[in-house]
Amino acid sequence: MLTIKAEPTSGASVEVVDRSASMALKTDHYEITMVASALKSGIAERCCVFEAFARRLPPGRAYGVVAGADRVIDAIEHFRFDSEAVDYLVGAGIVSDPDVADWLRSYRFGGDVTGYCDGELFFPYSPVLTVEGGFAECVVLETVVLSILNYDCAVASAAARVRDVADDRLLVEGGSRRADPDAAVAAARAAHIGGFDTTSNLEAGRRYGIPTSGTTAHAFVLAHNDESLAFAAQRDALGSDSTYLVDTFDVLEGIQRAVQAVGTAIGAVRIDSGNLLAASIRARTLLDSLGATGCRIVASGDLDEFRVAELEEAAAPIDAYLVGTSLVTGSGHPTASVVYKLVAIADADSGTSLRAVGKLSPGKITVGGRKQVHRSVNPAGFWKAEVLSPAGADAPAGAHSPQVMLMAEGSRAWQDDPAAARQRCAERRRRLPDEDRIPHPRRSPAIPTEWVGMESPADTESFNGTDGFSSSAFASSNPADHLEPASVTSASKESDTVGAIEASGSVDAVDAPDVPSGE
Repeated sequence: MLTIKAEPTSGASVEVVDRSASMALKTDHYEITMVASALKSGIAERCCVFEAFARRLPPGRAYGVVAGADRVIDAIEHFRFDSEAVDYLVGAGIVSDPDVADWLRSYRFGGDVTGYCDGELFFPYSPVLTVEGGFAECVVLETVVLSILNYDCAVASAAARVRDVADDRLLVEGGSRRADPDAAVAAARAAHIGGFDTTSNLEAGRRYGIPTSGTTAHAFVLAHNDESLAFAAQRDALGSDSTYLVDTFDVLEGIQRAVQAVGTAIGAVRIDSGNLLAASIRARTLLDSLGATGCRIVASGDLDEFRVAELEEAAAPIDAYLVGTSLVTGSGHPTASVVYKLVAIADADSGTSLRAVGKLSPGKITVGGRKQVHRSVNPAGFWKAEVLSPAGADAPAGAHSPQVMLMAEGSRAWQDDPAAARQRCAERRRRLPDEDRIPHPRRSPAIPTEWVGMESPADTESFNGTDGFSSSAFASSNPADHLEPASVTSASKESDTVGAIEASGSVDAVDAPDVPSGE
């Protein structure tokens, strides 16, 4: 970690820390105290399985989009407690045991990670990430895994909803100024995976190869004595094919000045305020009358999937949308509500069979045991159900298996890029019917989660004296109340058995307790 001595005007010495140098301290206090306690109790090295999943989708959502899996791999590979990080923990009294300090200094994740790759869809209880290794080495990753997945999945899911309603319009992500600088780069990547074409963020372009775009702001126009001078200067610097911002004063007058300054070959005009439907219709009529028939219209200004859908439904003559604030904040749902839970652990350091464990907390049930997933397809080729079963179960022919090996023995095992993930997301969403790809979908979620060979959360909630999830947890809060209730179903009443999970991933069927033991 880089430290710099800065000298303020008072002459006092202030230590400035480069907070970007280490991932390990971007975590919660209790991750470190859990490691210390695990080392003391003797469970630190026991083989275990953690799963990351969302118990429910946000109200009114038909699906979620996975993003951040590739970033999680990078974060785990570089998760290190360097000397300065350990010195801080010791100096702050968070770590007092020398054995714990030594464990942190030598930390390297050596386990396996399986999960859904970027661009894949997820539904309630989909295990988007499965982390296997020693208890301590896995539990300490919880915060970094969740901070990445929750944000990236939220942005990608919002982006896909915009793409669903925008047809083939050009979509520009422009939310950098509404997010933390690091989050803005992640948001641009997630938005591209969800279906956006370009970003305004240059670091995202450099780091991930995402096309970037941008021309001028209102400040540039205001800095000149009149609009015509501003447009002429932009023409000379950027060419006639760039996008000219025409709503600084009056949209129609701005268009006239832009065409006069640039010519009928003007590339595009952007409208950033007002009634975008009315303004775009008037703009199209004026542009055509001036001979600028090839000029495109770009709309921006607090757009989201609902507003874009309204404009498209009204046949607004808009060629491109720039979306910012709503996109980088998940369009009202800034987190995907992914949790990271222990689902299996060995009873001894040398044990190979893992015991399924799960919480009974009301409203926060977790189902024990490592899950294997396949997504069934109906005769029309659309997704039918997200089917969860114990590890080692066979998937039927023709089913889709979303889980892939991301890391093996602590090293990357999956290579991906945002462009490939973007194509994957588009292909997966094409297997949802149109009525589930609109702002107010027919069903939430679009397909049910089915449990084969294990108890469903709804079954366990009922056993625990609560109402279960089927009719409440996934219901929409939309006042229109037009959504069909989603279901989490147990597809096999042979679910009184849960597999004893082998470290190798194989499963031997054994009797399980009626209720999973608590975490």
